[in-house]
Amino acid sequence: MVVAGAAVAGLGLAGTAAAQAAPGSGADSSKATPTCSASALKATFGQRLAGGMNHQGVVINLRNLSGRTCALRGFPGLGLENSAHKTLASHTYWGDTWYAASPAKKTLALKDGESAEAVISWSHANTGTSGAVHASYLEVTPPAATQHKTLAFPEWVDNGELKVTALARHITVNE
Repeated sequence: MVVAGAAVAGLGLAGTAAAQAAPGSGADSSKATPTCSASALKATFGQRLAGGMNHQGVVINLRNLSGRTCALRGFPGLGLENSAHKTLASHTYWGDTWYAASPAKKTLALKDGESAEAVISWSHANTGTSGAVHASYLEVTPPAATQHKTLAFPEWVDNGELKVTALARHITVNE
């Protein structure tokens, strides 16, 4: 599935309903776990991944620092920015990456201090490749959120194309 940077966040809105009790289900909707907002999360890079055939990747961690339990479901949105924080052309593909199979979408209830992770991959032939995008920052938008976190990301990305797995508590990386 191809989606452009900011559009990814909008498609995650279906995750909001999954984190809440269904009407008439007998569950008290006032006790439904709220969806994690971008302001409730800290985004960091985990394990850096290098591979052959010009592939690179990284594990992204989203840690709940809200002081309460919140839920995440689905894929994070991604986008690239230049050194002036201007949006660059990019496309995000949801699913398997060079380094990991994507887990099934699952609602993750994160207690305060708990994390979820996803694996991102991209290719980079070289700096002179036609269509290569030189990014300085990576935007990470939690599923069902409209705001994003920004991480330093000084990388060349062929055609601005990024692949990302669904969020999970832990994803096994192929090395």
